[in-house]
Amino acid sequence: MNFMPCFWAFCACAAFGAVMNLHGKTLFFSSLGGAIGWLFYLLSNPMQNDIMQFFIATIAISVYAEVMARIFKMPVTGYLLVAMLPMVPGGGIYYTMEYCVIGNNTMFIETGLHTLGIAGALAMGTLLVSSIVRLWHIMTTTENKS
Repeated sequence: MNFMPCFWAFCACAAFGAVMNLHGKTLFFSSLGGAIGWLFYLLSNPMQNDIMQFFIATIAISVYAEVMARIFKMPVTGYLLVAMLPMVPGGGIYYTMEYCVIGNNTMFIETGLHTLGIAGALAMGTLLVSSIVRLWHIMTTTENKS
């Protein structure tokens, strides 16, 4: 397996994190989240369904962001936004709009729905992990009070 895409995901996240004014270990660990996400994307390749690959990678990124936020006592969004950068379906959005502009309605709808599926997988993966963490936090705090 070629791990170079993970390295490039790390580099892209590091550049984006630097633009977002992250420094030091926060920049490194948030960029590492992007590499981990891309690694999970590549490892789930045998599924032959890229929307499911994005979903699994997003779950991995979200769990990583929640753990790093607890360890370094920082907001989850700082780690999550930078690490999700390689997952954003920018090419799909571009080609959807290109097909719309040139009037190719069939490809416009097909590409648009696929891009929407990827975006939905990203949102659902993040929502799933965030909800589970919140429920776990609520349950542990109510058990400690009684």
